[in-house]
Amino acid sequence: MKLGVWSLESGVGSRRGRLRLCLLVLCFCLLPAACAVDERRSGLPPAAQSAIDRLTEHFAERRFAEVYAEAADEWRAAATPDASRAALERARETLGRVVSRAPVRAAEQQNSSGDLRGHTLSLTYNTKFERAEAIEQLTLVERDGRWQLARYTVNSDALKQ
Repeated sequence: MKLGVWSLESGVGSRRGRLRLCLLVLCFCLLPAACAVDERRSGLPPAAQSAIDRLTEHFAERRFAEVYAEAADEWRAAATPDASRAALERARETLGRVVSRAPVRAAEQQNSSGDLRGHTLSLTYNTKFERAEAIEQLTLVERDGRWQLARYTVNSDALKQ
């Protein structure tokens, strides 16, 4: 005699049936934990993720002066406010807002020499913008407990036109 997918031989009363029931209960117990939102989804320090979120918001809202003002000294040494604004504005106009990012690579380092000194994060993303896809590369440096943008490049066929 069969009762649904269970037979009497493998029903709850048998050893195999009890094992299946235990596994089923365990799965249901673990499901809420697996579905819980992890605040550190990216594995990045929360302050670094906040810096990236702020950059994304400034970019979306065309607040390029804020990007420049919050950036690290290395960013400001590499570009004037007008050059920084022009480059970011061109990318924003061509690509649109960021829709999603998929991390490709992340490297965290302590640099004591070279052009970037201190605690750095180098990040690469496959990014989907409103009008095109691109590869974004960001370098953040930690200064006084704050993560700041030191370098940013975006490569897309749409920008080559």
